[in-house]
Amino acid sequence: MKVFFKTFGCRTNIYDTELLKSYVKDFELTNDENLASIVVINSCTVTNGADSGLQNYVNSLQKKGIKVLITGCGAFSKGQNLLKRGEIFGVFGASKKEKINEFLKAKTSFLELGNLEFIDKNIVTTYKNHSKAFVKIQEGCNFSCSYCIIPAVRGKSRSVDEKTLLDQIKILTQNGFNEIILTGTNIGSYGQKMGTNLGLLLQKIGKINGVKRVRLGSLEPSQLNEDFFEILNEPWIERHLHIALQHTSNQMLKIMRRKNRFESDLKLFEFLASKNYALGTDFIVAHPGESDEIWKEGLDNFKKLPLTHLHAFIFSPRNNTYSAILKERINGKIAKQRLNLLKEIVAKNNFEFRKKQKGLNVLVESLKNDYYEGFDEFYNKMKIKSKNDISKTWVNIENYIVQSEFNLAKESYEK
Repeated sequence: MKVFFKTFGCRTNIYDTELLKSYVKDFELTNDENLASIVVINSCTVTNGADSGLQNYVNSLQKKGIKVLITGCGAFSKGQNLLKRGEIFGVFGASKKEKINEFLKAKTSFLELGNLEFIDKNIVTTYKNHSKAFVKIQEGCNFSCSYCIIPAVRGKSRSVDEKTLLDQIKILTQNGFNEIILTGTNIGSYGQKMGTNLGLLLQKIGKINGVKRVRLGSLEPSQLNEDFFEILNEPWIERHLHIALQHTSNQMLKIMRRKNRFESDLKLFEFLASKNYALGTDFIVAHPGESDEIWKEGLDNFKKLPLTHLHAFIFSPRNNTYSAILKERINGKIAKQRLNLLKEIVAKNNFEFRKKQKGLNVLVESLKNDYYEGFDEFYNKMKIKSKNDISKTWVNIENYIVQSEFNLAKESYEK
């Protein structure tokens, strides 16, 4: 029987899916959903949209009569109800990955959520469908942001042993992966109970032969320290950092129970921008309590930030969170207007930022519509025309045209 894995959500889920695949022994893996008898969904539940996406996908599989298993964050928030309604066959938590072969063989429905204290014993050493490698360095989060359900479905922060990580990256580079993406629920908390931190880990990763670029998942501003700042000039660190602010009004940050404050956030971003870093952030629009006054304060502050990338979305109430019980909701039309305004500001910033850069180093990922595509060191997309197959290779682009959403190589590239 053939098994198809469907992954929703973050890079941590991409890693977890690869680890799950490594435990499958008695079934054939397929990349074609239409050939599968069983589908394993590695789910996300960070927003209502994620839950809707999961439900819609399950509905589409039901019509085909396919056996469905669910894991990931949605296993805790939605799995039990889906199972009770008979819409899926089984549910298992992330701590139960090693039992995937047994779950695939199961003759009766099951619910095994496991625990939220686990750390995976095995590692991922190759990626068949990716040009870069994901490495999960920790699980869970100790923050208690008012809007967030993730600590409830991922648990408290715990870190992977440093030697295990360094050995894993050595193997990945030997297997041809030169770009390493560090991922986790809250990677800035790495090593808190181990007498180390993210900066010290990065300093050791940078010394591994074969590592050409290290990209980082989302960071919290309050967790960046001198050990981290020491690696900023290293040639192997990606010149793009995603630092989650969530809002730029101090009043709203207090309502959200965030640790960061705008004044220190601005100093941090200005410091990083002075080193020619592209900077991204998360921003939640229309959180309860975002009055016209708070929005204006936040917008004025937002414009001061040297942002080049943005992951912004409208507030989505999650069950069993403090924000979900707050009653001051923002009109949906106003929320969309605010969201689009933020996107427009950052799109203009990104365009101006790209015009200033010279000589971009691109890891080519795939061929789409006659153009090879990849991302440069600033996490901006480059499209390249080439007669040769340059997939999964590094190219240096000197001549390119800055277009609205991506850069286009000016001349055809010959390997």
